[in-house]
Amino acid sequence: MKKIILTGGGTAGHVTPNIALLPTLKERGYEVHYIGSKDGIEKKLIQSMNIPYYEISSGKLRRYFDLKNFTDPFRVLKGFSDAKRILKQIKPDVVFSKGGFVSVPVVIAAKRCRIPAIIHESDMTPGLANKLCIPSAYKVCCNFPETVQCLPEGKAVLTGSPIRQELFEGSRERGLNFCGFDSSKPVILIIGGSLGSVAVNKAVRNVLDTLLESFQIIHLCGKGHIDDTLKNKKGYVQFEYIQKELNDLFAAADLMISRAGANAICEILALKKPNILIPLSAAASRGDQILNAKSFRKQGFSYVLEEEKVNDASLLKAISEVYDHRQTYIDAMNKSDMNNAIQMIADLIDKAASNK
Repeated sequence: MKKIILTGGGTAGHVTPNIALLPTLKERGYEVHYIGSKDGIEKKLIQSMNIPYYEISSGKLRRYFDLKNFTDPFRVLKGFSDAKRILKQIKPDVVFSKGGFVSVPVVIAAKRCRIPAIIHESDMTPGLANKLCIPSAYKVCCNFPETVQCLPEGKAVLTGSPIRQELFEGSRERGLNFCGFDSSKPVILIIGGSLGSVAVNKAVRNVLDTLLESFQIIHLCGKGHIDDTLKNKKGYVQFEYIQKELNDLFAAADLMISRAGANAICEILALKKPNILIPLSAAASRGDQILNAKSFRKQGFSYVLEEEKVNDASLLKAISEVYDHRQTYIDAMNKSDMNNAIQMIADLIDKAASNK
């Protein structure tokens, strides 16, 4: 049996694409193992799936001053030693990394052990962890055409991001019933991220009465952002967070409003949902969401509304524009080359394993 080690962690976005690959890897005969940190979110997610999990020491490489900057390099070095020991023990045919700082010592150790490592970069410009991994990588999978141009020649492959199969198995009818809606009006699904977005939440609620004249609204507003004064508003439902029924809510949606995190927008693309992206501002991030959104706008997949320009008029105009021309957006997404990421990445893994 072929063996593969998956790695990645720190956030759910560095784990869920690995989880999306699991059924196909098992179908292709791989024995799957996972390397992660001792206390990261990946440990709980992977162990719940009965995948052998190996802990390594992990340190964060920061671009800003922090006292931990003096101790974390030693944790990274120990992580490299841990990873090398595990690789020699398991003897995998290939390593696949979804990123995060825990992946850095694993990918570097894989090169030292002459094991091909494939890494995946979600954002348009590589984050620091993947920048450190790229020289040791066999191939670099990415989500944006622009990313290919800034990676070493021959390494970059435009694949898109692996999407969990269950997201395609939602039911519009179940979604409408769950929300207490009917089919008389189209549905807008608003996702502000797991922590919510104050700017997006406020903008939507400011124009809620106007929107409800033409739409029904599902609002995933984030933890602590439920507005009790709107709980009985007909045609409007709000949730802090949804997991089990998310695929049904996606199926019910005719239009989506979302942040522009790489995994979120790749799910929107895979599901072919007309959408408005409101990227996190440069003041609150390294600007990756802005670049992601611009690329999707350039490819005709999305309408982009900058957070600083969100107001009642701009939001209503964006919703009207996207809904009236929704088929144009759907047609553009149907033409995308990134509609089969799992098969493309699995093929790369097979090739790397056979060339080991």
